[in-house]
Amino acid sequence: MLGVLGDLVEDIVVWVDGPLRHGTDSSAQVFRRRGGSAANVASFAAGQYPARFIGCVGADPVGDGIVAELTGHGVDVRVARRGQTGSIVVLIDQAGERTMLPDRGAAKLLDRVPDEWLAGLTHLHVPAYSFDGDPVGRSALDALARVRLAGGTTSVDASSTGMLEQYGRDRFLALLAELAPTFVFANRSEAEYLGLLVGGLPGPERVRLAATAVVTKAGAEATTVDVPGDALFTVPVPPVSEVRDLTGAGDAFAAGFLAGFLETGDLRLAAGLGHRSAARVLATPGASFAER
Repeated sequence: MLGVLGDLVEDIVVWVDGPLRHGTDSSAQVFRRRGGSAANVASFAAGQYPARFIGCVGADPVGDGIVAELTGHGVDVRVARRGQTGSIVVLIDQAGERTMLPDRGAAKLLDRVPDEWLAGLTHLHVPAYSFDGDPVGRSALDALARVRLAGGTTSVDASSTGMLEQYGRDRFLALLAELAPTFVFANRSEAEYLGLLVGGLPGPERVRLAATAVVTKAGAEATTVDVPGDALFTVPVPPVSEVRDLTGAGDAFAAGFLAGFLETGDLRLAAGLGHRSAARVLATPGASFAER
């Protein structure tokens, strides 16, 4: 089973119809969706591979609703209940790009994960957001170590350049070197900031992650897969007819990739499945799949 540990929040997605007008009204469409990077990965993966979400939400109606929504996608949901459920305002411009205003709330309050929540996991995925704040940061590190000790594989998503700048570049690289995850997922901006990829080639910090495969997404350009001991390769991204909202595309890619890897062990196939999964979220509000 694929485990995903991290945030489960409410997304308030705002599709802005034009430039924001300071000090007055700006036309927009507003959508409320279940969000959180970790919850997105679990939801998107569940249709392809058994998935479990591990996190914390408030003991409030919003928490009740998003837990029920995630469970409805076939995810095995394990959550602590304390504090107030977090929310993120996601502003989407006309090109589909996001500006996010997060208040993670209860998502930061996950304490030590019970053994039974990790039982049966063959892989644990953790977005880097979960390292930002305690007790969830300590809990994430502990859970990754326990899954690895039990013989499972692990992965970390770099999540956000802004978050990495706040956390600290060298601190995050040292954390990755200590965790030695099987995979690190990053977009081009994150990979270049961390020094893991420069101009499509392994960057100067690549040696720190000698045991980790680095998977770098680049929007519509080919995804780069850099596996230790093997030649770097790229997997092209099929064309997409409509892009209105990039929210959740990276999470959908990670879900498809991990489901494919756990099912087949074929990294090229896994990247292709990641692209297929990501394409399904690009025309819909927030981290939601378009109907087939």
